[in-house]
Amino acid sequence: MMSRTPQPLTRRPRKRPATPVYGGQDGSYKSINNDFICPICFDCIDEAYMTKCGHSFCHDCIKKSLEKNNRCPRCGIPIESPSHIFPNFTLTELIRKHRLDEQRNAMDKQLSVHEWQFLSQDWDLGEINNVMTLLVQRKQRLEQGSKVAETRMLKTFLEEVRDRKEKELDKVKRQLELLHQDCQAVGETLREHEEKQLACPDHLVPNTSGLSSLSVASTSSSSGIDAGSGGVSAGVSGSSSVAAHDVTDAEGGSGSPASESFAGGSAARPSFEMTEARKKRKLSQHFEDLEKVYLSTRTSTGLGDGEGSLDQFAMCLSKFSQYTAIRAVASLNYTHEVFTNSSSIVSSIEFDRDCEYFAIAGVTKKIKVFEYGVVREAVVDLHYPITEMSCASKISCIAWNPYKKQLLSSADYDGIVYMWDTSTNQRIQMFQEHEKRCWSVDFNRMDPKLLASGSDDTKVKLWDWDRPHSVMTIEGGANVCCVKFNPTTRYNLAFGSADHCVHYYDLRNPKKAVSVFRGHGKAVSYVKFLNGQDMVSASTDSQLKLWSVGRHNAISTFQGHINEKNFVGLATDGDYIACGSENNSLYLYYKGLSKHILTYKFEPARRLIEKPGKDDDSSEFVSAVTWKPDSNILVAANSQGLVKLLELV
Repeated sequence: MMSRTPQPLTRRPRKRPATPVYGGQDGSYKSINNDFICPICFDCIDEAYMTKCGHSFCHDCIKKSLEKNNRCPRCGIPIESPSHIFPNFTLTELIRKHRLDEQRNAMDKQLSVHEWQFLSQDWDLGEINNVMTLLVQRKQRLEQGSKVAETRMLKTFLEEVRDRKEKELDKVKRQLELLHQDCQAVGETLREHEEKQLACPDHLVPNTSGLSSLSVASTSSSSGIDAGSGGVSAGVSGSSSVAAHDVTDAEGGSGSPASESFAGGSAARPSFEMTEARKKRKLSQHFEDLEKVYLSTRTSTGLGDGEGSLDQFAMCLSKFSQYTAIRAVASLNYTHEVFTNSSSIVSSIEFDRDCEYFAIAGVTKKIKVFEYGVVREAVVDLHYPITEMSCASKISCIAWNPYKKQLLSSADYDGIVYMWDTSTNQRIQMFQEHEKRCWSVDFNRMDPKLLASGSDDTKVKLWDWDRPHSVMTIEGGANVCCVKFNPTTRYNLAFGSADHCVHYYDLRNPKKAVSVFRGHGKAVSYVKFLNGQDMVSASTDSQLKLWSVGRHNAISTFQGHINEKNFVGLATDGDYIACGSENNSLYLYYKGLSKHILTYKFEPARRLIEKPGKDDDSSEFVSAVTWKPDSNILVAANSQGLVKLLELV
């Protein structure tokens, strides 16, 4: 007889639903009616818990199972502790949604049954009319409720508009009250000044006719000398005897008929009537900005403290209208090689400690130092530097030491920072730690031995002129385009970088920035301080922004110039800001207004050998600008090496 192999005994579960089907990797079962079933108790799961092997169970079931055996009931993988089971939020959410759908379907089915039972009844005509009457009444009630809701919403909107307009009206009334008070106060002040003017002796009143005749004489004298100067000066540098386009207002239009004289000569001053007309024209051009400044200034201090704020706005208006034109008083060239087609971009211009000399540096690898008084008073536009220093690479930035008059620092494209003695033309120190091009260098005014530099290697380095190596390194995180010390403190430094931000550091804690100013859309190319609290940044997004050290958001944004890819220069003096533009013009801003107040257009370069296919000054741009401190003198240069001494008048 054949032996019979015994079959293993199997344990039949107590409650197994009809036709269970494995539901997936989560270890749960689905019955044929889509209920989620626990594989231990075979009941519907309310809250699912999952083991580390990926199977899901009821919380109570898996807890009791682990008390008896520390293995997964599904696959037998060891589970060391009950803490190794986790809520299965995904499955729990699926169960919740499934049950909501089931309930919704059941309700819809129940409603459909009631509707069918209702419609299948045997109604007579009277009952149908009663039902129709009830439905019409119900419809009317719903329509009226909808109209009430719409009308209530309209009323709410109109009340909100009325309240806002009332607030605006109250604000306008307060502003009108301030304007009435200010008009009355200014009117009284004007009468006092007019009475004092009438009381002045006749011989002290300026003679405007004399000024006009002087303008004509100066113009004719200027034209005669310029016609005879000719030669290299007239052809290459473009004589500073510029035409009317050199004297421009905020719109870039022509200035007064009085032309400028040759370099060093006195130019004709506009008459009093011309000046007043220009000021009124400027006032109309910037009326909206001035109105905003007036209202913000007057309403910030309140109605009772009006006098101080009115004086503040009057000072703002006076500074805004102080200058009506920009005129050139001298011209010179960074290079005199008229037959070369190589670039002669001026990258940096700086005045020395006493403003007796100014240095010019750029891509020709030379630093040239000129005496300001000689250039200003020269009869012809042919100037030679009093000293000259040559570098091995293109120069990106220079800075004079605020303590030692003859000490000058430079940064170049090789990443090297040099210290020069301009009295002997000797290089006295070389700092060579930057790994890429160095864009900027600056001395600390409070500690003249301290020097900062910024580079494309994303680092800001601090140097002591007596030490061969850097004394501190700050990691900028992106290419550093400019560095500038706060002029009133020893420990604060700002730098702009390619991450579109201005970073402000305290050198006593260099690991983290004190503030990061965000708002520009492209790399920040320049940072300059107006005072100890306010600074201006320039970016290749064609914007300047005014920041306060204690605030994260920009106070003002200045627009009008064009700057998309080049370093165009930035200079500040008091409340005025000057910057270059890629349309070969210089722009002047006042810190209280968003629009430029004056522009100066450089004339296109005229070379003996023109580049074929070149369109006038389409590729020329202003590349550097500096301010002679505490004066109305600017020095600006463009990408063709043309340098102008400009005077604000």
